[in-house]
Amino acid sequence: MTLNTNGIASDVASNVAGKRILITGGASGIGAASALLLASRGAKVVIGDLAEEMGAAVAKQGQDAGNSIVFKKVDVTSGDEVRALFDFAVETLGGLDVVINNAGIDHKPAPMHELSDDDFDRNIAVNLKGVWHCMRAAVTCMAPNGGGHVINVASIAGLRSAPLLTAYSAAKHGVMGLTKSAAHEYARVNIRFNAVCPSFIDTPMVRNTMANMNERVQQATIKASPMRRLGEVDEVSGAIAWLASDESSFMNGHAFTLDGGMLA
Repeated sequence: MTLNTNGIASDVASNVAGKRILITGGASGIGAASALLLASRGAKVVIGDLAEEMGAAVAKQGQDAGNSIVFKKVDVTSGDEVRALFDFAVETLGGLDVVINNAGIDHKPAPMHELSDDDFDRNIAVNLKGVWHCMRAAVTCMAPNGGGHVINVASIAGLRSAPLLTAYSAAKHGVMGLTKSAAHEYARVNIRFNAVCPSFIDTPMVRNTMANMNERVQQATIKASPMRRLGEVDEVSGAIAWLASDESSFMNGHAFTLDGGMLA
């Protein structure tokens, strides 16, 4: 809770109103929930995703509620497509204040030595290099215009071991390295970088991953959290909305962990 100039309590996230926000991976899960929440609080949002039909549906849902969401298809593994997305967002919104790098994929749980080259390469291309493409484009847009905030959606798999998900974990550890290094490099031009690190959240991607686990491993995954449940997308999108607000203005290079106490 914050106080306005009259000493009256106001909504923590009210200062996202008017913010110009780009979200990758915005067609489902955490990205879609974040887009809809931020737009409902007055932000102007562009979402990018490969899933064209789903992304257009999220944008329409926001527009039908009277909010500002626009969709553009993008493959974050392509530097050219990412640059085109950012150009589109800047043209549509008039600039960018916040970029949320959420696009990501999983892989079938398997021992590290059984992973195929394709599984490993695809995870690095989307989950790590795709984030780098977007961070680079964000700096190019934000540095000449007074700065901004880049929020990378990483994972607790980027902070600790993730048995059977080694390619995913390697990519997310890389995202944390990018986040921390960029936070130091670009603070002088008023661009902050932080990461959100959820544990298993009830999203289509996590449900797909768990479908490839046997019952024992599924239950062990759920019970790994002291809260004995999966997280909900609204619990993560709420945290992202706070980070996107001015309330987080002194946070830089931080791993914002949402894991029900798993790393406690």
